[in-house]
Amino acid sequence: MRYKGETSFRHNQPERLGILVTNLGTPDAPTPSALRRYLGEFLADPRVVEVPRLIWWFILHGVILRIRPRKSAAAYRTVWESAGSPLLTNTAAQCEGIRKALQKKHGKNVVVAFAMRYGNPSISKVLDELRTQGARKLLVLPLYPQYSASTSASTFDAIAKDFMTRRWIPDFRFISHYPDFPPYIEAMATHIESHWQEHGRKELLVLSYHGVPLKYLMKGDPYHCECHKTSRLLAERLGLESDQYMTTFQSRFGAEEWLKPYTDETLKSLPDKGVRSIDVFCPGFSSDCLETIEEINVENRGYFMEAGGAAFSYIPCLNATPGHIDALVKLLEQNLQGWTVPENDPDTLAKRDQRAQAIGAEV
Repeated sequence: MRYKGETSFRHNQPERLGILVTNLGTPDAPTPSALRRYLGEFLADPRVVEVPRLIWWFILHGVILRIRPRKSAAAYRTVWESAGSPLLTNTAAQCEGIRKALQKKHGKNVVVAFAMRYGNPSISKVLDELRTQGARKLLVLPLYPQYSASTSASTFDAIAKDFMTRRWIPDFRFISHYPDFPPYIEAMATHIESHWQEHGRKELLVLSYHGVPLKYLMKGDPYHCECHKTSRLLAERLGLESDQYMTTFQSRFGAEEWLKPYTDETLKSLPDKGVRSIDVFCPGFSSDCLETIEEINVENRGYFMEAGGAAFSYIPCLNATPGHIDALVKLLEQNLQGWTVPENDPDTLAKRDQRAQAIGAEV
């Protein structure tokens, strides 16, 4: 069997400490064909859709991929930027912020890259790039604060699958979640407080998380509990009483029951309950994307206002704000403890190469 990277190894190659930041993914363009490729990869993941494979194959290819790509492409066109989708540009900016902070402190022998679980840049491609740069230690940070098998575990699956194709895998660490990490809670709190200072505070803070099917919770997935823990800690930090905030779940798909309460149905019902003004923030989304910009700030804003709401204020995700970058860097440094950054002294590299040649190794 031929493994990846077998012919490119050099004994005098510098070694580096690699950081890989990942997010869910994005289509390459806001077109039906690009959405068909993206959704085909995303929805074929058995971690995402837990339905018997043969049955799901016929549903996916016979129905969903014939209908949904055109509708999704139209939605993506409303948020698309010149450099790509918001999720792509925001994740790239986060990666650059992390890179600058870590290299300022630890030097150029820390290399930072980002990849998407689905779509591009792919995890396999970026792992190749990190290997080429000499990353012999690798820390992976999926930007999912709350753990779910459909997100964090799926990312682990993709990395493990890639490692199966390599002869020499790096020392490896994986951050599976950080729902209660104090700097993350603080970053969100100060971000929300800044929004309130500029735009005023509404009657109710709605904390909307991406939903998952209820059966995942029943099977032991901790996502639901971790979302509520994040909400509780954030509310405590903001000094909110239990009637001043609520947790909801958005983006459900299909006919089965998902985690409740649903964001859309909740927003439709609030005006009849006397709540006329709301702030909405999405703690589980590290970056603004289609699900926050279009689904929350357009679609769900419309539901609330049409139901009799008087004021709706969307609080953007943390994105690449300084507080968020600082929190992510602290999270990474906490998980880097015990790993030293390689020095790559030229004399040391040259001597290593000479020793290898002395025992007959190829350069």
